[in-house]
Amino acid sequence: MMLTPEDWGAVRLTLKLAGLVTVLLLVIGTPIAWWLARTRSRLKPVVAAVVALPLVLPPTVLGFYLLITMGPAGPVGRLTEYLGIGLLPFSFTGLVVASVFYSLPFAVQPLQNAFEAIGTRPLEVAATLRAGPLDAFFTVAVPMARPGFLTAAILSFAHTIGEFGVVLMIGGNIPDKTRVVSVQIYDHVEALQYAQAHWLAGGMMVFAFCVLLALYTLNPVRKMQ
Repeated sequence: MMLTPEDWGAVRLTLKLAGLVTVLLLVIGTPIAWWLARTRSRLKPVVAAVVALPLVLPPTVLGFYLLITMGPAGPVGRLTEYLGIGLLPFSFTGLVVASVFYSLPFAVQPLQNAFEAIGTRPLEVAATLRAGPLDAFFTVAVPMARPGFLTAAILSFAHTIGEFGVVLMIGGNIPDKTRVVSVQIYDHVEALQYAQAHWLAGGMMVFAFCVLLALYTLNPVRKMQ
């Protein structure tokens, strides 16, 4: 049995979500990773721990507190309603916000490792050539950390593809709006439609293998060290 139109809709929505979240994570995660790699502040362990929380928290716990925060009684929910945006839970926008929080360490940590591997010498040389901090960042640090950006992008995209607990808590199960592949597989299994579940789950297995193969083949962070 091949994929149904509902299955293809879930695949398209998942790819759309993963692509958008990956872009946002690179934009948001880069300054955080740069600060963590360069700072000597006493707040560094605190910020690093907050960023890494999704690695140890059950997805349902994170999803629950995001649901409360973005709900009608939460501060974010009240703000979005005041701005006329409406509530974020059970919407594609809510899925994006939740996925950014859940996948943040998968973008920040590879970038932080790449920035730390650069060291201070290249930036000092750039400063002697009268390059400002921002200029040195974009012309020296970013090109040298390119492998870290590649790793961050691959991990962020793959991790978002495989999300279940957070997206189910925040997005629910609305066809063509919040129903992603992982939720669609769950629906098939719940309905005892194992053949259709096999097609989607098998596709996820192949995708996961290709991601790991690419990472172990390129292994960009290790090559920098």
